Amino acid sequence: MRFHSAETLEDALQCLAEGDEYQVLAGGTDVMIQHQRGEISPSALLHIERLESLAAVDASNGHLRLGALVTHRRAWRDRSIARALPALAEASATVGGWQTQEIGTIVGNVVNASPAADTVPALLNANCTVELESATGTRSVALADFLLGRRKTARNVDELVTALLVEPIGPGTGEIYLKVGPRSAMEVALVGLAVRLTIGDDDRVEDARVAVCSVRPVPYRVSEAESVLVGSSLDQKTIEEAGRALVESAEPIDDARATASYRSRVLAPLLERALGEAAKRAKVESPA
Repeated sequence: MRFHSAETLEDALQCLAEGDEYQVLAGGTDVMIQHQRGEISPSALLHIERLESLAAVDASNGHLRLGALVTHRRAWRDRSIARALPALAEASATVGGWQTQEIGTIVGNVVNASPAADTVPALLNANCTVELESATGTRSVALADFLLGRRKTARNVDELVTALLVEPIGPGTGEIYLKVGPRSAMEVALVGLAVRLTIGDDDRVEDARVAVCSVRPVPYRVSEAESVLVGSSLDQKTIEEAGRALVESAEPIDDARATASYRSRVLAPLLERALGEAAKRAKVESPA
């Protein structure tokens, strides 16, 4: 297998422009395991870890731009990221062990397109946009449209995902990521759920975002549950109705890690717990 370590972004894009033989490699926490298992068999690897420009984190126009080389460890240790995107920081802290978090990237977690990708629910709630660049130009795709299925994305073979553009939490907003698994970290999520709530001065929900992973081929926003929550005071009846909407939206499967029945049963209690904690955090973030 050939190996090329790109020295510049232009170098990397030129390699990709040559054809579909290159497999992009950053941290390699997914790629190398998939190669060892025989799930992928690229003829060449394109290493991009030296491209320092892709490790930048920038704030502008009310958004946070996370470069393609921002690692999970940085996401939960960097206070500016953790403060702006608490659920993403929490999700990143559950991705594998510290070795994986040290070199694995958030963009890698996205591009891998696993149904159980921990960071994706939080990114969906942050209205994430995926930035792609090729030798001929750039384009942006909403994360929900970028993920097409298990291990399938809208990235063209000549494109490199260079960054994610996300909305930080605002005043009166709280969010959280919760994961069901044998352990809170290292294990693949049996169910992962992120909630972002904005609470108004009247203690009613002004905005609600609910996203989940491991219960469909791709993580997704649960618009039915969100509609139930908006305008409510998070009373028990509303929470139960939102829980039912979440369960009805899911299409879990049986696998070696858990049954579809188990996944369905934990969804509503997990949502109730997440709503309670997100509401508490929203009140802390309320303007004085």
